[in-house]
Amino acid sequence: MKSKKILSVVLIICMLVSSSCSLKSKENVTTVGNANSTVDNTDNDDDSKAQGDKTANDDTSEEQSKYVEYTYNQELNVIDDIYRTYYEVFLYSYYDSNGDGTGDINGLISKLDYLNDGDDTTDTDLGVNGIWLMPIMPSTTYHKYDVVDYYDVDPEYGTVDDFKNLIAECDKRGIKVIIDFVINHTSTQNEWFSSAVKSLGIEPCGQETCTHKDLCREHNPYCKYYNFVEGLPSSGKYYSTGQGDWYYEAVFWDQMPDLNLADTNLRSNLEDIMKYWLDMGVGGFRLDAAKEFYSGNTEKNVEILKWVTDYVKGVNPDNYLVAEVWDSFGTMSQYYESGIDSLFDFPFAQEQGKIVTTLNYTGDNNSGSSFGRAMVTVQDKFKSFNENAIDASFFTNHDTARAAGYFNYDEDKIKMAAGMNLMMAGNSFIYYGEELGMSGSGRDENKRAPMYWSTTEQTGMTLGPQEMEAVTHNFGTYEDQVNDPMSIYNYYKRAVRLRNENPEIARGTTKVIDTLNQGEIAAITRTYEDSSVAIVYNISEEEVQVKLTDTDMNIEAIRGYLSTNGAAVTLKGDVLTMPPYSIVVLK
Repeated sequence: MKSKKILSVVLIICMLVSSSCSLKSKENVTTVGNANSTVDNTDNDDDSKAQGDKTANDDTSEEQSKYVEYTYNQELNVIDDIYRTYYEVFLYSYYDSNGDGTGDINGLISKLDYLNDGDDTTDTDLGVNGIWLMPIMPSTTYHKYDVVDYYDVDPEYGTVDDFKNLIAECDKRGIKVIIDFVINHTSTQNEWFSSAVKSLGIEPCGQETCTHKDLCREHNPYCKYYNFVEGLPSSGKYYSTGQGDWYYEAVFWDQMPDLNLADTNLRSNLEDIMKYWLDMGVGGFRLDAAKEFYSGNTEKNVEILKWVTDYVKGVNPDNYLVAEVWDSFGTMSQYYESGIDSLFDFPFAQEQGKIVTTLNYTGDNNSGSSFGRAMVTVQDKFKSFNENAIDASFFTNHDTARAAGYFNYDEDKIKMAAGMNLMMAGNSFIYYGEELGMSGSGRDENKRAPMYWSTTEQTGMTLGPQEMEAVTHNFGTYEDQVNDPMSIYNYYKRAVRLRNENPEIARGTTKVIDTLNQGEIAAITRTYEDSSVAIVYNISEEEVQVKLTDTDMNIEAIRGYLSTNGAAVTLKGDVLTMPPYSIVVLK
């Protein structure tokens, strides 16, 4: 992928921006990084005098809250490798190209320029360079996790030719597409299952070649594709096949029978399916429900992931694999022994994850430093099982409530959480609509509501899942937000760009800057090859001043920053001034 260049790049150190950019008075400034490496909340008498009396402060409040034009855009440095910023798309709710109310492949194609227009001289796209498509294969449900046919595209979404066109258009834009590959279970309507159930009722013939008109259960290979048992087990989730006393396992739903991934014939068949999609141009797979391959058996699950990884990497080492292992940090980490590229980082995601709890528990005087240390802990744990592990950070997905509700719709925290996610090492994932602050919680359908493009232009708007309840969005549509520099959308766009400007963010090894990582300040370095950046996070509601003299790194300039309130991050000498809820990248 060629490096993006933005015309008229301006690099202006924030000395040109006056201290009135701050929304907080100097009396509330927190200073970090003094000689004793402590946090100082004491008032600064000189600054207080300079500010004048309360009336003067009131008179300048409007000026202080003005948006400061961002002047730090650097030359983009997007490397064409396995590291990406991914955008998760639920086609059903994304964009409808034919007016039937259901999103489809051609609808996504028409919106690719929204994600990445492939033009290095523009800044009108979101800037992502990876797409994760939720299941696209024929199924009986709206979510399509019950696969009927692994070799086709669901007619609601389009055709195989449409999908090939999507891949071609994504290739033009430097976007890698990975698809959900569901191998834990199929639909009961899958021909493998229906054929197997029919044969279960036919007694074994005992011959080398089956003598029955239809294959008996001894000769039908599909009978070994699933976990069939004769007689109802005393534990587990089993359902009657309708053939005598035969039952099948189905952990998630009785219409999604579990596959027996130990069967060699099934594995061979699944390898053919993976090759089919990889040959079509897919760049890899997201593996669903990996901890349920063998429920409660981590060792066997790791072996399954190793088999898939070895096969997919054998086809092309540049193919990418990420698995869902929704389990404890310690258990999840063990799955990296399989050699898989990535596992979704659940410890940092969702409402009880590290990002949300860090922001919601600010004021305990160590939320920032704890976040900084946690990034290193996760990195070291993952790499202890696989030195090539690539973290897959995400904030929300199709199974979790949307982020806006985590913070009671506090826009500053919504933005800051997005910035924290997108500054994580590895591959970061954005769930569609999060860049607009969409709402959705409760039943799964609510979390998969129509993409909020517009309230005035209904072309392309989808109806959403049939069982979806009414969802009220607290922030504007894309149409409302695109030209507002203070919008959640434009914050996301800047965060993705900052990630694309600095390859160290995704690829670098994380270390804590001990002298700065304290209180509500998180401070780390990321080193990739022979280049390092420092990332400092102000995870508080107050402006802070950070002294950089005690760092080992020779910091010369601001590379870019993220500010939730529009105020600038400034560097004067060795003092970094950061507005509330801000992030800065330094080099």
